[in-house]
Amino acid sequence: MNTLVFAGSVVPLRVLVACEETQAVTKALRRRGHEAFSCDVLECSGGHPEWHLKQDVLPLLEEDWDMILAFPPCTDLAASGARWFAEKRKSGAQQRSIEFFMALAEAPCERIAIENPVGIMSTRWRKPDQIVQPWWFGDEATKTTCLWLKGLPKLKPTKVVGRGERHVTKSGRSLPAWYNIPPTVKDRAKIRSQTFPGFAEAMADQWADVVSRDPGR
Repeated sequence: MNTLVFAGSVVPLRVLVACEETQAVTKALRRRGHEAFSCDVLECSGGHPEWHLKQDVLPLLEEDWDMILAFPPCTDLAASGARWFAEKRKSGAQQRSIEFFMALAEAPCERIAIENPVGIMSTRWRKPDQIVQPWWFGDEATKTTCLWLKGLPKLKPTKVVGRGERHVTKSGRSLPAWYNIPPTVKDRAKIRSQTFPGFAEAMADQWADVVSRDPGR
């Protein structure tokens, strides 16, 4: 069910937001009138379980979607965890994550975006089409984010702001202050993987608009 504009009326796009329990992108799309559904094996924390599909996303990829936006787990793929790669390769965890990523990339949908940090998919598959930062979209923070795109344009900055505060560890390592979360904090991994609000709004605005205007849909 595609977004068609006729005499001011809008028919919503049907969008799958894969591996999203926060519902940040799903809610941004819903605010614009689209039929978006988050999907994750976890319960949603975004407050709208009626828009959440709590299950394995892979069977859903065969359904008729106008657009798939995916945020696959990066634990076994991100360069930041390279010191544990040998162990992850030995256990098979990394290969399973690669196969999951590729299942999303090869889904039978004309418009797909996959988000992940800098990691091994740049060499195991291909380089990302775009690398973005939260500070491009109004959030004063640094988080280098790769986007692999199919049938979708690169995102344009919407509000360029400062890059956010930095924290220097005792060892001299500099990292974004927002990312400096002690290991004792509950849901530390979830907090670090959350989508920044401005980024979510940019995806909903720019990509849904492009799809709705696509004469070939």
